[in-house]
Amino acid sequence: MSEFWLISAPGDKTNMQAWERMNTVTSKSNLSSNSKFHIPDLKVGTLDALVGLSDELGKLDSFAESVIKKIAQYIGEVMEDSKDKVQENLLANGVDLISYLTRFEWDMAKYPIKQPLKNISEALAKQVTQIEADLKTRSAAYNNIKGNLQSLEKKTMGNLLTRTLADIVHKEDFVLNSEYLITLLVVVPKSSYVQWQKTYESLSDMVVPRSTKMIAEDAEGGLFTVTLFRKVMDDFKAKARENRFIVREFYYDEKELKCEKEELMKLASDKKQQYWQPLLPACLSTSLRNGFIIPTVSGELHLAHKTEAWEQKHDLPKGPLLRWLKVNFSEAFVAWIHVKALRVFVESVLRYGLPVNFQAMLLQPNRKSVKRLRDVLNVVFKHLDEVAAASIMDPGMDIPGLQLSNQEYYPYVYFKIDLSLLD
Repeated sequence: MSEFWLISAPGDKTNMQAWERMNTVTSKSNLSSNSKFHIPDLKVGTLDALVGLSDELGKLDSFAESVIKKIAQYIGEVMEDSKDKVQENLLANGVDLISYLTRFEWDMAKYPIKQPLKNISEALAKQVTQIEADLKTRSAAYNNIKGNLQSLEKKTMGNLLTRTLADIVHKEDFVLNSEYLITLLVVVPKSSYVQWQKTYESLSDMVVPRSTKMIAEDAEGGLFTVTLFRKVMDDFKAKARENRFIVREFYYDEKELKCEKEELMKLASDKKQQYWQPLLPACLSTSLRNGFIIPTVSGELHLAHKTEAWEQKHDLPKGPLLRWLKVNFSEAFVAWIHVKALRVFVESVLRYGLPVNFQAMLLQPNRKSVKRLRDVLNVVFKHLDEVAAASIMDPGMDIPGLQLSNQEYYPYVYFKIDLSLLD
């Protein structure tokens, strides 16, 4: 289960005994996996500042979560040929998300704890906002490449009446640079092949005898060449149409065809080079999926690890977009978990008062025991807020002044962390 509960309760002796009781019950019944969540001694500031910051952090929490989900989903788009490998590319500080979360340590260098809480909050907000802005810019550029490529690729699909002919025709199929003659391309239905061969020379005057040949075929028909005098071209087209032979409006231009092919190849290359797949560990008898096989003098296979030095040595595509997405996913995720830590600190001080003394705990509920775990927590910590606990145990109770309809409220501080970022 990728859902975690980040909770806190006072750290005095009585409540530490409650923690032990909760740990004992949850472990014996296999309700959850628990670990302490370490939050440093932050500067408290004034009560008014904490109240205002509580609201701001709630908004920042939602915003940061939305940004990391956008990045995660965009990594899936960029890795369209390897969607099953997306999750393993979602890392935080080089480790998987669950490991980072369960072993969380405050980044003292990036978010110094001697500064006011509001400063830390603003630094986090600025960082996540910049990542989102950069994501919009980079995704727009990638989508432009992808859209242009799709437009060109569509031209290579469809039937012979609509698709591009750049990858079908060859110079030798045409009479070129003639003042009098021209070669036309005609799409003939499969059922009319015999009729075409019998009648094409007589559809108009001045058709070169035996000048037709089929150069391509699809499920519906064939593409035939025919050579005739330029001055009868319009008459030939009209007669051909009457017989259900469609003349394609195509004139061989070697430079134009070359440009079209090069543009398609360039766009495909540009799109491909936005990501680079590291090799998967595999033995020689196993095919390597979506990776590069690097032969050495001895003929052995070496696994390519995504490092700057390795890429430079072997001159492989660097995957600028995928690298940026992975780096900034990590940055945004780390920032998000620091926001969660800030929220726990602020809410714990507001709820339990001064001096600051609380214990934060990270719980990973067993999927089948969520309700049971919630009941255990409410029983263990109901002494922290008897009124709220009573309303939770009996949802039908109407307690004046307690607004629980639009938010989750429990006797203990609680925040959910959902790592299902690709759903």
